[in-house]
Amino acid sequence: MSKVCQVTGKRPHRGYKYAIRGIAKKKKGIGLKVTGKTKRRFQPNLIRKKIWFAEEGRFVSLRMSTSAMRTIDRLGIAKVVRGMRAEGKKV
Repeated sequence: MSKVCQVTGKRPHRGYKYAIRGIAKKKKGIGLKVTGKTKRRFQPNLIRKKIWFAEEGRFVSLRMSTSAMRTIDRLGIAKVVRGMRAEGKKV
């Protein structure tokens, strides 16, 4: 299963992990130097959650990020589901 949030559409992003060497200038050193870069993926914080959808009298099972949970708390599940259906997503 792909790691994509059903509500917000968050997906993995690419970036780098840096290998650093030296002593920080703040600690009276010469400064930090990057000695290597390794490619990595930043994964979204996804969880599977069942939420009671009162309008239809059933539970809705979603794979969503934690920021999507805050969005649902703020807007309400009914408005979020309406928006998802308007985009053509199956709920």
